[in-house]
Formats: sequence, C-alpha cells, structure tokens
Amino acid sequence: MPRSYPDRPYVGIGVAVFRPGEVLLIRRGKPPRMGEWSLPGGAQEIGETVFEAAHREVMEETGVSIDDLTLIDVIDSIRRDEVARVKFHFTLIDFAARWVAGDPVAGTDAMHAEWMPLGRVPELGMWPETDRVIAVGERLIFPG
Repeated sequence: MPRSYPDRPYVGIGVAVFRPGEVLLIRRGKPPRMGEWSLPGGAQEIGETVFEAAHREVMEETGVSIDDLTLIDVIDSIRRDEVARVKFHFTLIDFAARWVAGDPVAGTDAMHAEWMPLGRVPELGMWPETDRVIAVGERLIFPG
C-alpha cells in the first residue's frame, strides 16, 4: 500500500530514547516532514508487535539498543492536500525507552541521528506533538 494517498491508516511507531540529560533524535530522510528533527521510528510490519517494531526501528535508524519501553500516547497524524484529500494518515504509537548501548549512526530512513540535550529540544522547531511526547517520556523515564 502506498504511504501517500493510502486506502487505510499506517501504524507508525515512535520512540523517545533517553539517557541522562539527552534524548535521541533523527533528521527524517523521507516524507512527511523530510529533513525535520523527529523521534526514531517507522512503520510496524506484518506479524510484528508494536514493542518488537519499536526495538527494530530504533536499531535500524540509529544503531542504538533500548530497554524499559513505556507507552506514552497514541496520536493520529492526518495530512490533507490542497483539495482536502487525505495525503498521509498515520496512527502513531509513541513510547519512551532507556538507552542501553550503541552510538547513534543514521541508517535506513534517517539522514542523521544524534543525542540532543533536553534543553535544546524546544528550539528545534519540531512538530508540537513530538515536543509533548518528549516531555512526557522524560517524566516517565526520570520521575521526580
């Protein structure tokens, strides 16, 4: 099924991966939001749980291993074209996770991957939902 002008929503997985004071971010290598900062993630595959997809996508896009996956939220991302047809429709399942091992290296759908200081996140101009998910994820991974 094509990702643009689909006949049903895609299930996408996003993971806010944390280590003390930092979150793992990528620059998207494909539409939608190509070139923008985002969380590592991607489409769930047939026969794969959302948890398996989260681990796989983080590894494929950044080379980083994660643990302690915690559900943050489920978000609908629907973008329409100039005549109001649905161009993209993703049901996004966002998780928080702890970094276990690995240095970020861009792979598959990411054009860049790096640890970003949490204090810099607001200045990156990301999708507001991504900023919110990072804030919630930080509280889940580092309570108090």
